[in-house]
Amino acid sequence: MAKFPPVDEQMRILMRGVDFGDPQTSKHMEQELRMRVAESFAQGRPLKVYCGFDPSSPDLHLGHTIPMRKLRQFQDLGHDVTFLIGTFTGIIGDPSDKESARKQQTLDEALGKAATYAQQVFRVLDPVKTTVRYNHEWLGELSFTDVIRLAGSFTVQQFLMRENFAKRYDKGDPIWLHEFFYALMQGYDAVALETDVQIGGTDQLFNLMAGRKLMEAHGMRPQVVLTFPILVGTDGLLKMSKSLGNYIGIDESPGVIFTKVLNVPDSAMRNYAELATRWRQEWIDTRFAAIEQGDLEMRAFKRELAWEIVSIFHGDEAATRAAEDAGRMHAGEAPSDAPVFMLDAPQSLIDLLYAAGMVKSKGEARRLMEQGGVRIGGEAVRQMETTVEVKPGAETVLQVGKRKFLRVRHPNPA
Repeated sequence: MAKFPPVDEQMRILMRGVDFGDPQTSKHMEQELRMRVAESFAQGRPLKVYCGFDPSSPDLHLGHTIPMRKLRQFQDLGHDVTFLIGTFTGIIGDPSDKESARKQQTLDEALGKAATYAQQVFRVLDPVKTTVRYNHEWLGELSFTDVIRLAGSFTVQQFLMRENFAKRYDKGDPIWLHEFFYALMQGYDAVALETDVQIGGTDQLFNLMAGRKLMEAHGMRPQVVLTFPILVGTDGLLKMSKSLGNYIGIDESPGVIFTKVLNVPDSAMRNYAELATRWRQEWIDTRFAAIEQGDLEMRAFKRELAWEIVSIFHGDEAATRAAEDAGRMHAGEAPSDAPVFMLDAPQSLIDLLYAAGMVKSKGEARRLMEQGGVRIGGEAVRQMETTVEVKPGAETVLQVGKRKFLRVRHPNPA
């Protein structure tokens, strides 16, 4: 019989950060979770817990890790965790946070993107304790009769009450029939996995509740659902999304992650601190109190936050190196991992940028120079006829935009 920590200790850990946006729902779900945890403790049976992720892009980003970190907490407490990749629901496209239909993809496209998910997930989850599943395994086997039966558990009015559908309906924008099927398919995942607990973002509440309803329709005990706030993107406004370009990929280099965090607007710092770090709430409150009192500069806090996030995915050493590199970049110096280009004779700056792969075309190089986006030794260069020459033993640092650096050296030492 498996042994688990005391129920109160588990509840303190598992309920941290849970947010339904509705006190009654939160109270009800907390009571159900406590009952499940108590039964698990008494019987020595681990809870079945899962969260689904549609492979809409090849990479997992920081926003994905919010529910993943909760899955890890369940793992550490001794429960069974399934990381579900929505290879079938990803074909439909989740309409939860959209005011227009998502572009549909093929199963082969979804499977291709799922391959990277299955690799990257273990930056957060324990590979030994994690079961990875793909929902095309059972959703692809449903007959049309099965789908009709699932649809019989819901009304059109229930779907039109969803905020995003309501807005589109009021504006006369199209709502495609296949978008209604998404909640049915995600809900059926809970039936197929016979789950105790499902985790998701607050924007997923309707879909998670659909799972409860379908489990009841199949004579099963409905799952407990836990939802968490949405992490905003690097713009500080919209939900983090690869399609919007406002994301921080967990597989990106330490330097890129560090720099992206530094550039997130100040207004989003508490959102990041509370959702994307290992910090205790008391520590977070203390840091923001220090900022308000003028005892801590926001820039310094951002560096602490950036170090913490890089450390989570790449380790302490990489985080420290990224912090040092960020300091060099701020001073116009190249980071430690900047590429090196050997130059043995004078060359046009435009030709050099193109040859070194710093720009996609010479036209792009000219546009960047006109905008002041190309620097040599920290100084902006706008003269198109500029040439670059490096003497033996010397080095010249080129900077393109905010994050691209190039060390230009002579192949012969001094």
